[in-house]
Amino acid sequence: MNGLPAHLAALESEAIHVLRNGLSEARNPVVLFSGGKDSTVLAHLVLRAFFPSRPPIPLLHIDSTWEFAEVLAFRDAFADRHGFRLIVQVNEHGRTQSINPFDHGDLYTTIMRTDALRQALTVGGYDIIFGGARRDEEATRAKERIVSVRSTNHAWEPRLQRPELWRCFNWRMKPGETIRAFPLSNWTEHDLWTYILMRELEVAPLYIAHERKVVTRMGMRIVVDDPVRMRWQPGETALPEKVRFRTLGCWPVTAAQPSEAETIAAVVLETLRAETSERRGRLGDDGSLERQKREGYF
Repeated sequence: MNGLPAHLAALESEAIHVLRNGLSEARNPVVLFSGGKDSTVLAHLVLRAFFPSRPPIPLLHIDSTWEFAEVLAFRDAFADRHGFRLIVQVNEHGRTQSINPFDHGDLYTTIMRTDALRQALTVGGYDIIFGGARRDEEATRAKERIVSVRSTNHAWEPRLQRPELWRCFNWRMKPGETIRAFPLSNWTEHDLWTYILMRELEVAPLYIAHERKVVTRMGMRIVVDDPVRMRWQPGETALPEKVRFRTLGCWPVTAAQPSEAETIAAVVLETLRAETSERRGRLGDDGSLERQKREGYF
């Protein structure tokens, strides 16, 4: 499929404009790439924006050490196939301290995600950081600008963000500041999947329904990606169930959902029927996402 509906064509055009405009202002840009659907679409838009040249912006992946194995395989294959330079950052201090999502809760996210990201941005000296966040995902992200200023310690202060009138973006930075730019801000989950369908894009296989080994805890289905590292409860057994993911994060704290959607077209239809936010599948999000963003989270 080639022709896009008018609203998708407009969203694509806006995203490409943000990418090109940002790159023209950047000294050392980077694209945050998790291997999830949003960052995958963003990376494809980079390819479209600068075709036929090789992608001029590297991909940065923050590896919490608890990523799905299929996501890591997809990440490496995607970067290699499309000629992206891939940078992987791990918080080695957190790894040596065995910081994990079972024992450390929000502290795990802070150390292995937020601190690791801040380390990567500081060491890399990146000034404009492109991300795949969308405003419809969660209330905190609904307050975000397309071009968002971060302080010298990568912190976000929503009250100090600039107005964006008539899609005019202000890329100026004070010494020590950086910018997070979100070209997909105005996309919805349904827009994203329709675009993936119509552009025939590749995505991580975990988004497609398949029989997987699942443990149910507090009503949430956790796919046991690594049985050796799994923190088993007494008498607990993983049972096969046909599930897929709407959102991808660290496997111990990301819930799957029952699904029969074995194709992208079926995922599009399933998204239309969804009555809850995709972020409901993130077990650690409740009440903490704004605090995490203020500290420098994605």
